[in-house]
Parts: sequence; structure tokens; C-alpha cells
Amino acid sequence: MPKTKTNCATKKRFKLTASGIIKRKHAYKSHILTKKSTKRKRNLRYFGVVEGANLNAIKELLVMH
Repeated sequence: MPKTKTNCATKKRFKLTASGIIKRKHAYKSHILTKKSTKRKRNLRYFGVVEGANLNAIKELLVMH
């Protein structure tokens, strides 16, 4: 059986920490920033964590069996 390839789009968007947690960036931080408050933009800077509902799907795309 052939090896499973890692999905390149997923590889660019998610990072794996040493403890096995998958980090992700927040949405809504790329454009139309003038109408968003400073507090909102500041909170979007930090990484989020992939929650349980999507965890298995992301791990499959990153080929983490």
C-alpha cells in the first residue's frame, strides 16, 4: 500500500507543538481592519488551539497516525 501524502494546504496553516497540540491562526485578521477595534485585532494576534471536533480531521491531513 502506498504512503499517505501530507496535505500541503494544511501543513501551511497548522503547527504541531512538542506536546502534540495543534495550533492555528485566527480568522478575520487579513483585511478590512479599520472598522475592527484595537482590542479585537490584538486578541486575533495570538494562536488558537484546534478543538476536539476538528482534531481528527486535521491529524489525518497532516498524516499523524
